[in-house]
Amino acid sequence: MKKNRFKDTNNLILVTGGTGYIGSHAVVALYDAGYNPVIVDNLSNSKAGVLKRIAQITGKRFPFYEIDLRDRAALGKIFRKYSFKCVIHFAGLKAVGESVEQPLRYYENNIDGSVSLFSVMSQHGVKSLIFSSSASIYGEASVVPIKEDTPAAPTNPYARTKLIIENILQDIYAADPGWKMMILRYFNPVGAHQSGLIGEDPQGIPNNLMPFISQVAVGRRRHINVFGQDYPTIDGTGVRDYIHVMDLVEGHIAALKKIEKPALKKSTQKPMIINLGTGRGYSVMQMIKVFAEASGKKIPYRIAGRRPGDIASCYADIALAKKLLGWKAKRDITAMCADTWRWQSNNPQGYP
Repeated sequence: MKKNRFKDTNNLILVTGGTGYIGSHAVVALYDAGYNPVIVDNLSNSKAGVLKRIAQITGKRFPFYEIDLRDRAALGKIFRKYSFKCVIHFAGLKAVGESVEQPLRYYENNIDGSVSLFSVMSQHGVKSLIFSSSASIYGEASVVPIKEDTPAAPTNPYARTKLIIENILQDIYAADPGWKMMILRYFNPVGAHQSGLIGEDPQGIPNNLMPFISQVAVGRRRHINVFGQDYPTIDGTGVRDYIHVMDLVEGHIAALKKIEKPALKKSTQKPMIINLGTGRGYSVMQMIKVFAEASGKKIPYRIAGRRPGDIASCYADIALAKKLLGWKAKRDITAMCADTWRWQSNNPQGYP
């Protein structure tokens, strides 16, 4: 059967979770790099309004399908319609605290959705994949910076779903020599596109630090809770490796170019696993201070107890990304905060 295609038939990339925070920035970066993204998202944690903003930035509207990855029939129709070069898999629930409260929801959505996607990919002969994993699988690592061979020790259901999916991919990879895979474990994405048109817009109360800080700065919330002040860190608050979202998605472009190379051979029975971070950690209090300076706003805060599943310190060893991908984060913490503030101040209520 002849496939139906839209007019841009070259370099087609399926982006799952493409209206989400990271996915939307990836769509823009993919187009800038000469690829043609097709977006799939169930809009469970994003808004359709992001599509208009992507079009404003790129001057182009990309195909969008509002489906859940667990709907194999709907997903199969998309694979019959387009000839994809690769799939970049962002879709998944991602809040640590919420996963502790709703573990079954996380296991069902993240794992079942991924297995459905991989099955449909296999059925249609699309065997190039970049998977959005997480540094949370390392848990409370005994040594920082964290290298890719650090033993996995996830401390919450969200992180465990990521590790389970990684293990599934390793089994698929070992069983079928036709697959090309790259697993990207990234740390804490923050910031926004420099245009201020797209950024992080969580539904309900934010689960991550930066959107909460920015909502306090813009007046949507009265103060931020700092969860824990007794960690063994520089000031007692949790330390994380914050990476600008544009650096992060540029890392995905580097991974895509690497995985495309015909010379890429399987040297082991495991797919490539690469950290994406800056190699430096900042504490919660340091982030509050820099954001206040970037925005010119006071950021009221209160000290609260530790959250279940949180850890003291987590930042990346970035040597492998530089060696294998030729990639390194370029934007500093000031740029991360300034770009976040530009997005939030221009869009105080998020997407319409």
